[in-house]
Amino acid sequence: MRVRVPTLTLAAAGVALIAPATLPGAAAALPPEARTAAHGEGIGADPGAGRGAGPAPAAGRDVPAVARPERGATTPSRGRTATAPPRAAAGTAQDRAEGAVTAADLLAKVGTCAEISSGRYRTDANSPATVPVCGAQGAVFWKADLDIDCDGQATVHCNGQADPLYSPSTAYVQSDGQPLNAETLPYIVVPAASSRWSPGASGVRGGSVAAVVYQDRVQYAVVGDTGPSDLIGEASYATARGLGISSGPSDGGVPSGVTYIVFKDSVADPIEDHQAAVSTGERLARQFVADN
Repeated sequence: MRVRVPTLTLAAAGVALIAPATLPGAAAALPPEARTAAHGEGIGADPGAGRGAGPAPAAGRDVPAVARPERGATTPSRGRTATAPPRAAAGTAQDRAEGAVTAADLLAKVGTCAEISSGRYRTDANSPATVPVCGAQGAVFWKADLDIDCDGQATVHCNGQADPLYSPSTAYVQSDGQPLNAETLPYIVVPAASSRWSPGASGVRGGSVAAVVYQDRVQYAVVGDTGPSDLIGEASYATARGLGISSGPSDGGVPSGVTYIVFKDSVADPIEDHQAAVSTGERLARQFVADN
């Protein structure tokens, strides 16, 4: 989980808090100011507890990695623009989904928000807290930005030279004990447990399956990392690439318009098996559309 810095292009945008009955868009960013990631908090823990708290994980899969070193207190601006990057070759919405459930199908079910978080999240350091976590039948969801997480195994595009905020570990690890591979595995980052919201209490844990929606694309992913307890809206290099979003670890991502739907008590086993996530995600997405 990286330290995120708001972009200068959004500095002039004023953001009003959105009524709880309507799902808000992502918060506009204010001038960049660094923050320190709270890596010590675990997704399944009670507020203030360490990462290892919560129910015992399945062997070899939902196992928190050794605590990562803290990020520096100051980071450079990503230079992300408010305009989405050029998209890939044209195709139908069906072509751009990993399964039969389209982006339109899913977005039609998340137009209103029944807030389950006791407070709202920021999308970047010092931006207004406007993003709630919402409850639905069989899932939780939120709508935010997408910042690039390149942490985990060192690869061609995700490494210390390419990403000044790179960390070689992830909160959850592969079945062989190695960190996840952000370049090849679509995963999302969820906030660490706090009094605002405890993901584990909502059935969201390492390996839980998510449908990430951006414009007309659907990308299935797993919960693979945790971040600060007050920030939301981050996913792996591979997730961004699958959504047609610029995936550069320092200048990629988009400032708004990404919907994260995480299916309660779901699991891709092993966590590194993307096809398992797709199979499970498509089945649960169909159920989500039918039930909501």
